[in-house]
Amino acid sequence: MFIDILNIVAPVFLVVTAGYLAVHLKLFTDIQVDHLMRFAIQIAIPCLLFKATSTIDLASAFDWRMLSSYYLAAISSFILTYWLLRKIFLRRPGEAVAAAFAILYSNLVLLGLPISELAWGVESLEPNFALVSVNAPICYLIGITAMEYLRADGRGATETIKVVSKAIFRNSLMIGIGLGFLVNFSGLETPSSLDSAIDLFSRASLPVALFALGGVLTRYTLSKSLGEAGMISLLSLVLQPAATWWLALQFGLDDNVTRSIVLMAAMAPGLNAYLFASMYQRSLDTTSSTVLLSTVLSVFSVSAWLIVLHNYI
Repeated sequence: MFIDILNIVAPVFLVVTAGYLAVHLKLFTDIQVDHLMRFAIQIAIPCLLFKATSTIDLASAFDWRMLSSYYLAAISSFILTYWLLRKIFLRRPGEAVAAAFAILYSNLVLLGLPISELAWGVESLEPNFALVSVNAPICYLIGITAMEYLRADGRGATETIKVVSKAIFRNSLMIGIGLGFLVNFSGLETPSSLDSAIDLFSRASLPVALFALGGVLTRYTLSKSLGEAGMISLLSLVLQPAATWWLALQFGLDDNVTRSIVLMAAMAPGLNAYLFASMYQRSLDTTSSTVLLSTVLSVFSVSAWLIVLHNYI
């Protein structure tokens, strides 16, 4: 059993570690890593998401019970994290929202998809792709609404929503998802040559993205906000997936779907959490520490969740 779990988790984090070491040892520069990440985010992963959403069974993938289980747990964890940051760490409202956003925006694409594929197989990824397709709009809507309601300075709510809405719809991942849904709804078939090219890009997407993620992590340090980062990491890696599992049981979800969404909920916060903090210039220290610490800890927490899910579902 231990060897099976190791074979699932180790390849993903070995690729991340390789990217980290490549930059740390100066085999790759920050600029080269940025180019790799840009290729992954703007070309390869959109092809992967297009391929997935163009063929996904919409009726089964977008089950309201599945989405409710995942997002009720995520939103509840976000609210709890905000409250703890305010009461224990005495963070100001805007700072607490920015730091708590990390628990809301898990790294579903760069970590969730490859680990889920290795764990459950590519044929079981429909719930995963469904979550990925709605994650950015839902998380940004919640984060922006909370920030604009609770803070007292900066850009107005209406203007901010316009700016972020444009950013979402210009986002290459959202474009890939949108085109995939267009093909799915219309019943069109892509030419075989184009389909083969998309498949080639798709196969390159996750290895390149994981390697680049490792390189990007060299820019973060565990700052004086280690206590806050530790708390957020614990809630993200343990409480949120546990809450997702409990809600899935209440909604009577299928075992395979439950395994998929619980594992996705167990992923470390993604780089978008840092981008959100950067957009508002709040809690950058806490957020960067959280991304780094939680990614390292997820090697062990994800392994533990895989053992639990294997034994009890």
